[in-house]
Amino acid sequence: MRPTSFGKDTGLQARMLLTMFLLGAVYVVFMGVLFAAGASGVIIAVVAGGLVFLQLFASEAIGLRAMGAREVSPQEAPELHAMIERLCLQADLPKPKVAVAYTDMPNAFAMGRSKKHATVCATTGIMDLLTPAELEGVMAHELAHIANRDVMIMTLASFFASVASMILQFGFMFGGGHSDDDDGPGFLAVIMVSLAVYVISFFLMQALSRYREFAADRGAAVLTGRPSALASALMKISGGMDRIPQKDLRASSEMAAFYIFPPGTKSAIGSLFSTHPPMDKRIDALMRLEGQLQGTR
Repeated sequence: MRPTSFGKDTGLQARMLLTMFLLGAVYVVFMGVLFAAGASGVIIAVVAGGLVFLQLFASEAIGLRAMGAREVSPQEAPELHAMIERLCLQADLPKPKVAVAYTDMPNAFAMGRSKKHATVCATTGIMDLLTPAELEGVMAHELAHIANRDVMIMTLASFFASVASMILQFGFMFGGGHSDDDDGPGFLAVIMVSLAVYVISFFLMQALSRYREFAADRGAAVLTGRPSALASALMKISGGMDRIPQKDLRASSEMAAFYIFPPGTKSAIGSLFSTHPPMDKRIDALMRLEGQLQGTR
């Protein structure tokens, strides 16, 4: 009998645990360098605590606002609500808030800090582009992210990179210099460590993000029983991106890690640094699942 829930992806769980452990270790070293540079422990705690709070509790609202999205009622989007409610019942998952982003860019994403505090969002572009079966595959993919809790892990993981990025921008804005305190590292050393933290965080997040997309594709395929519908949706979304002006794609790039298909990945360099696996590999994986579900492979 075909499974009707997402199930537990032990590979993803292990990768999330390892990523958080490694990022935590990098973060401890980073805080140690800031301490040695003369930063106040109280200030570090207050700033870091405030940023963690914002990341966990405000990132959802900030993300929706950045995409021009808003929560919609069942009366405003009855078909989308019914589809998500049906999938949630099937997966034994609390129904998240439902939002719509009013843009021609075909895309969807999920945000939130837990299964009970999450939002799934579809753009008007993707709802116009896909068939109901394809859109169901996309929504199941986003619900799989919530079930796997990888949205929260990505939000926390991005916190470390955000702190390092802020210090880097501060350093470039005001310039580095030599420390007046010969016993501690200078400001330039802090900038260099911040750069290292940013780069390490970027690659750790990239590795986790690519695997979590495969896991969400697999979860959606298992839940809907139609991997080919999700594969068809991904190909349509990829083609639909070609019709979106580059300035609109660039404006959405900050949310790339959360989309089902990141904008601006057609170039070789864009693919190399993409948060998502290559499209052909996702399609191949889905078609293998299709064969397994049909019992032909």
